[in-house]
Amino acid sequence: MALAISVAGLLFVSVGKKSVQPVSPIDTGLPARPDQIAFGPLAFQPPTAEKFRRELSDGTVVYLAPSHEFPLITLSITFKGGASLDPPDVPGLASMTARLMREGGTQEMPAAQFDETLDFLATEAGVAAGETATSATMNCLQSNFDESLALFLDMLRFPAFDAKRLETARGQVIEMLKQRNDDAASILSREWKRLIYGADHFEASEPTDKTVAAISRERLADMHRRIFHPGNMIVAVSGDFAEEEMLQKLTQALSGWERGAAVPDPVAPTAVLEPGLYHVQKEIPQGKLVMGLRSITRDDPDAIPLLLLNDILGAGGFTSRIMQQVRSNEGLAYSARSTLAPRVYYPGDFRAGFESKNPTVALAAKIVLDQIKGVRDALVTEEELETAKQSAVETFPRQFESKPQMLRVFVNDESTKRPKDYWQTYREKILAVTREDLQRVAQKHLDPEKMAILVVGDWKEIAPGDSGKRASMQDFFGGKVQQLPL
Repeated sequence: MALAISVAGLLFVSVGKKSVQPVSPIDTGLPARPDQIAFGPLAFQPPTAEKFRRELSDGTVVYLAPSHEFPLITLSITFKGGASLDPPDVPGLASMTARLMREGGTQEMPAAQFDETLDFLATEAGVAAGETATSATMNCLQSNFDESLALFLDMLRFPAFDAKRLETARGQVIEMLKQRNDDAASILSREWKRLIYGADHFEASEPTDKTVAAISRERLADMHRRIFHPGNMIVAVSGDFAEEEMLQKLTQALSGWERGAAVPDPVAPTAVLEPGLYHVQKEIPQGKLVMGLRSITRDDPDAIPLLLLNDILGAGGFTSRIMQQVRSNEGLAYSARSTLAPRVYYPGDFRAGFESKNPTVALAAKIVLDQIKGVRDALVTEEELETAKQSAVETFPRQFESKPQMLRVFVNDESTKRPKDYWQTYREKILAVTREDLQRVAQKHLDPEKMAILVVGDWKEIAPGDSGKRASMQDFFGGKVQQLPL
């Protein structure tokens, strides 16, 4: 039997009662510890959209990214408009239109047969409406592309909006509405959007039993005509194909599809956020809180400095000030963070939030506000700024990791008219930000006096504050609270 013993980095081998001389470890040239490994600067150069952009004879923009690793093809079509096109009296119409286009069959093929045919081809197809854009995506085998594309475009061009499937979908939505007040996080999100954008804006409008019942096949057809046509779309294809052949197939497949006008830009909210303390009563053991205000647009000159500041303040995980103070130092919440959510067509919002035991909600809120005031009153440290810069520079290449991801970036940038050199100059813009820039944008965009605070929880337990009397809800807006109904 042999026994190997390592002492002080030397290897001794014992065989029975005999031993051999120690063997020196192999020199690999690597440091002994991982933290001693030095990494050079990231040398990522983002691809340019023009390299992948093509245009069909009818003017339809197509992005192509051939890749032959797997015999698969992903095709997506992005249409401008989504919930932004919902009539005020029928919120959710765009979403239901997208759903029934996929679930409701085509004019040539009943819904059940359509589903079975896709399954037989091992093809996935879907349509989803977002706030300001609607996407249709198909994933298929390269060998089944032609047949899959024909089915996919039939679904987009000639949906049947099957009456029975529509009735089922309406019933499911109504059933979900009955449960919308069960989850405190959903309540917090819903009421915050109403405060920020106004209840009549599409970002905050909510369906009711009555509005869902008003969704008819005629309404679906009207929405379909507005959104789904070549004048309102950009195509992206990645996977196993030859570029020229794909362009020919798309030209032929899209021929005859009437080209309408692009839908207008989404309407900006007219509501003005009223600073104050708001509360939704719900008897739960831990209160949920969010505070914040309307912020900036995506292309605002202050967007990048504010992005870095937000990382330092509350978006940077355990290195962020809010997380360190609320969780690590005080143990008041499992997670506490801030979010900067710019919008393309109008200012979005900045918000910070957490969940804490009812008696410590006020204390955690005070600590969060102190962190916001702190970045306004004093410069962040050089180390904080450097960490935030490195995080931004090192993570943005992830958007280009795969061909489908890369094309999504290009399509979104073109449809929203982002500057063409945005990603090529992104690193330089990040690295040029100074500590003084961060304090300036904090003072300009993060004024606590203009913020609203929304709490969901049991007010009788939350309002008095913690047992140590370090904070109570009386500390915010003089304790004057506006109760919001469920």
